[in-house]
Amino acid sequence: MSSVFLLIPLALGMLAVAGLMFVWAVRNQQFDDLDSPASRILFDDEALHSSSSRLDVQSVSTVQPEVIVEKKP
Repeated sequence: MSSVFLLIPLALGMLAVAGLMFVWAVRNQQFDDLDSPASRILFDDEALHSSSSRLDVQSVSTVQPEVIVEKKP
């Protein structure tokens, strides 16, 4: 029973902090535009597809992996 006297004020304090965080987020316009960040991933970025930023396919395909062989005594 004595733990209830500790847990109820703790829960009310956490509720107050969460409420203040929500009010801060609304006042700072965090919830104004919820759709464009989600759809921004669907569009291509022009900087990634320019010819200067493309990797050379031949140089990538000719890279050989390094093989490490351990000799057991």
